[in-house]
Amino acid sequence: AKSAANALQESLGPTVDSLEGLLLPETYTYRAYSTVSGILKNAYESMQKTLADVWSNRSEACPVESPYELLILASIIEKETGVSGERSLVASVFANRLAIGMRLQSDPTTIYGIEDFDGNLTRAHLREKTAYNTYRINGLPPTPIAMPGKASLEAAANPDDSPFYYFVADDTGGHVFSETLEEHNKAVRRYQLNKE
Repeated sequence: AKSAANALQESLGPTVDSLEGLLLPETYTYRAYSTVSGILKNAYESMQKTLADVWSNRSEACPVESPYELLILASIIEKETGVSGERSLVASVFANRLAIGMRLQSDPTTIYGIEDFDGNLTRAHLREKTAYNTYRINGLPPTPIAMPGKASLEAAANPDDSPFYYFVADDTGGHVFSETLEEHNKAVRRYQLNKE
């Protein structure tokens, strides 16, 4: 029997390879007689409405050219931080990088493109050229890498105005943002390599 997800995907047409990013992660109300396909369709329609609303209210700083690109960027932001106050700052880093043609260098995109990822991101992974390895490709990956929530969509559409081009996870669950590679490398040594 065809799954409800496959049925929804097929109904969207041959250009949709995956539902990744197309369903809004939200709390939905349903009844005992609700069908899985009905719930999935509701989540899809909710994402389409939310995406259209956010796109129509984007700022001039929005670094992408289409609602689908906004969805992709928001999915990266969703995976990069769970700290609500940081989303627009993370978005600013990606906007700044895109503006100068700098690669996004996002670990979550790279991990998404690794088949059977075992949890250990290696230098070999970062060197491998895949459609999702933003250490090796320019611009955005071809599809979303997660289901972004409304907050990540809004951050992607309205990034902060910041001087930052780098960030690294700190030991509080947040990130340290840097303007230069030198500052970033110091932060990496301090928080990731524990050498300072």
